[in-house]
Amino acid sequence: MTYKNPYRAGIAAFAVAMLAASSAWAAPTINKGDNAWMMTSAVLVLLMTIPGLALFYGGLVRSKNMLSVLAHVFYTVCIAVVIWAIYGYSVTFTGGSPFIGGFSKLFLSGVTPESAAATFSVGANISELIYVCFQMTFAAITPALIVGAFAERMKFSALALFIPLWITLIYFPIAHMVWYWAGPDAIADAAAALAAATDEAAKAAAQAKLDEVMADAGQIFSWGALDFAGGTVVHINAGIAGIVGALIVGRRIGFGKELMPPHSLTQTMIGAALLWVGWFGFNAGSALEASGSAALAMTNTFVATAAAALSWMFAEWIVKGKPSLLGALSGCIAGLVAVTPAAGFSGPMGALVLGLIVGVVCLFFCSVVKNAFGYDDALDVFGIHCVGGIVGAIGTGILVNPALGGTGVYDYVAAKVADFDQMAQLISQLKAVGLTIVWSGVGSAILYKIVDLVVGLRPTAEQEREGLDLADHGERAYNM
Repeated sequence: MTYKNPYRAGIAAFAVAMLAASSAWAAPTINKGDNAWMMTSAVLVLLMTIPGLALFYGGLVRSKNMLSVLAHVFYTVCIAVVIWAIYGYSVTFTGGSPFIGGFSKLFLSGVTPESAAATFSVGANISELIYVCFQMTFAAITPALIVGAFAERMKFSALALFIPLWITLIYFPIAHMVWYWAGPDAIADAAAALAAATDEAAKAAAQAKLDEVMADAGQIFSWGALDFAGGTVVHINAGIAGIVGALIVGRRIGFGKELMPPHSLTQTMIGAALLWVGWFGFNAGSALEASGSAALAMTNTFVATAAAALSWMFAEWIVKGKPSLLGALSGCIAGLVAVTPAAGFSGPMGALVLGLIVGVVCLFFCSVVKNAFGYDDALDVFGIHCVGGIVGAIGTGILVNPALGGTGVYDYVAAKVADFDQMAQLISQLKAVGLTIVWSGVGSAILYKIVDLVVGLRPTAEQEREGLDLADHGERAYNM
């Protein structure tokens, strides 16, 4: 077992002294500080969604649909949490196949206050229930992002059916493919056994065990693709599902003919600020420890976000003659999206460059490309989340390069940072992006069609003109 700092080595020496008379080793100690940070991070990610995303989206729609958007986001969080606890955690974070996990932890079977989950350091663990809750919040916010693409024109009954289907058939497999692996302890133990083997038979058996452990991973993880906190799993995944939904549902009545301005940029500003604050749990929490990696992710989440907000605002100022608050807020979210996969891999200056680039790229897609094709992605889910996620995923493959200030990729078998191959890493990133786009795009299209056949996707024209607040929920966001 490899210890990454003298403190852990000292703890190990103390444990050896205390247990010298015992033939059995105790399980790795759960770190209370890491536990506290991860509980905080889970709550921060929930803050991103409710109230953060709900207010950000809600302020961007017309007042007659404000309550509808809030209801869509809140329902999505609740149904995702329930599904995650029943079977989502099991099929995402247990072995089974490269594409989906198994049912060994159905209904959280075997997950107790005493059970542990691995982090990214050998011998360091957190409470498994905390890991369940942290990943639960990711499963909740991802489908909630989709809501913005078809805002103001999808029935609540359609959303109520679509979301659990999408979480089950699209989100869980992608999350498993990107993030599931055997963990550092299993790899380190298998590598140590191989190193300790003395005869050919023992070496062959140890090598077979190491190969088995290394193969126990999701498909995209096995390709070597890097996604620190969800560029593919969350943003590309949701962004593609959003644009597919917007195209299938169709444009809002009056789109391109009537003005459809945000009814409250004040609420959108509050929502964006809450998203930025909560995103520190999203990115820095994905280190799974209160460590230097978390500190790096935190720094990058500051730097890239601010840079993207400024680049979008100044580019818009140059092109349109005025710097808009909405542009700065949109750039802020684009920066958060792009830095998500790179947060723990890029150096701070790399994150700064990534933010400057993604602000301009997403502005181009949300204005020029959107206008050219005429699609009604109501709240720019595709232009910000999918495009920003792609920029971030590919950028991660570049910025992780140690020569550019990145961390490199840690090799748990050799117990050191591996030699970096730029082209191989970029190919892995592109394969991850491509698989995510195809899986989510094709799968989501099928699910929308199923939902349309069962309950129908759109309200009547009269209901849409009246607003979904009254048509679906019988209440208004505002009574003045």
